[in-house]
Amino acid sequence: MKFRNILYTGLVFSSVAALYSCKQAVQENTVAQNTLAVAPETTVQAAKSWAITGFKRPDGVNPVLAPLQNTTFYSDLNKKDIAWESNDVFNPAAAVLGDSIYVLYRAEDKSGTGIGERTSRIGLAATADGFSMKRRSRPVVFPGNDSQKEFEWPGGCEDPRVAVTEDGTYVMMYTQWNKKVPRLGVATSKNLVNWTKHGPAFSKAYNGKFKDVFSKSASVVTKIVNGKMVITKINGKYLMYWGEKGVNLATSTDLINWEPQTDKNGELVELMTPRKGYFDSQLTECGPPAVLTKDGIVLMYNGKNLAGADGDKNYTENSYCAGQALFSKDDPTKLLDRLDQPFLVPEASFEKSGQYPAGTVFIEGLVLFKNKWYLYYGCADSRVAVVVADNKK
Repeated sequence: MKFRNILYTGLVFSSVAALYSCKQAVQENTVAQNTLAVAPETTVQAAKSWAITGFKRPDGVNPVLAPLQNTTFYSDLNKKDIAWESNDVFNPAAAVLGDSIYVLYRAEDKSGTGIGERTSRIGLAATADGFSMKRRSRPVVFPGNDSQKEFEWPGGCEDPRVAVTEDGTYVMMYTQWNKKVPRLGVATSKNLVNWTKHGPAFSKAYNGKFKDVFSKSASVVTKIVNGKMVITKINGKYLMYWGEKGVNLATSTDLINWEPQTDKNGELVELMTPRKGYFDSQLTECGPPAVLTKDGIVLMYNGKNLAGADGDKNYTENSYCAGQALFSKDDPTKLLDRLDQPFLVPEASFEKSGQYPAGTVFIEGLVLFKNKWYLYYGCADSRVAVVVADNKK
C-alpha cells in the first residue's frame, strides 16, 4: 500500500514503516468481528441551554481506530518485541496541533486476560479531517526502566486526558497502573511525541497523604481562546475535576503538583455523586477537559448504570453513557445543574461488544477544531470512535 507523505505541524508522519491505515485496521477487524459502522444519528438532545449538544455520528467512519496486529516495538521491561496494540485500542485523549487533530489512545497487548490484566501503552494518531488516522508505529507514553516504573509496571499507562496551555505545553493526566493501586500521573510535552513524566499528581500535597490513594480520571479546566481550548486559571489557580466513583476537585499553581480539596477533617470532598434511578447511578467518572463558558464550567463525564432496582431502566444494566454537569465559575465547587438523561449512549455494534458487552461510550477526548466539536470516545474498551457537533456557543 502506498502512503502519501503528510506534514503535520510539529510532527512528520512520513515513514511507511511508521504509518498504518486505520481504514485497513477497521476492515481487518470487521472481518474478524463482523462489526459495522453506523449511519449518522443525532445523539440524545438535552433541554439545557448550558450543555454542549448536537453531537452526531458521522456516516461510515467509525470506529476510527481499531487494533493492529503487525505494529511492534522493543520493550526494555519485557526484553522482547511486543505487539503493543494488538488486543484493544480505546479511551482516547485528543489535542490540536497546527492544522490537525492528534488522538492519544490507550492500547493493550495480549499479555493477560480480562480488563486491567494486560499492559497498556499510549499511542498517537494524526488526522487532518478528524476521521482518517495516520498512526505512529511506536507508543509515545509507556512503562519503562524509568523513575515511574514502580507505579506503571506491569499494568502500564492508561486512559489519558490532554489539554494545552496558551504557550503550547501539552499536559497529560493519565492513570499509572501497577496492578496494585491506580494513581493519577502527569506528563508534559511540546510536540505530543516526546513526553516528560512527572509522577503521581498528588505526591507532594499534604506531605504525600494522597499519593497512594486510588485516583484516576482528571478533567483540567479550559477556556476557548481564538477558537481553541486552552488551560485557564480560575481564582488564580489551575483546576481539575477528577475521580471515578464521584467527582472531586484539585488545584495547582504549576499543572504538575496538584492539591486535592479536603474538608475540615482532611478528607476528600465529593462535589457530585451517583444518583439512584439515573443513568449515572453507579459511577460519575470525569471525562475530557472541562470547558469554561458564560454559563459556568461544563464537565462532561462518564455515567455507569447500576444493575437492579436502583439503576435506570431506560438503559442497559452496567452500561456507560455520557453526561454533562455545570459548575459555578465563581465557586467551582458548587454544582449548579446536570443532565438527567445522557447525551451519548451505546448504539453501534462495536459499542456493545468487545471487552465490555454491556455497552460503553467512554468519553475522554474533546477538541474545538474549525468551529466544530470533535468528541473521541472508547467503544466497549475495544475501539475508538468520534461524534461531531457544531459550535453554537
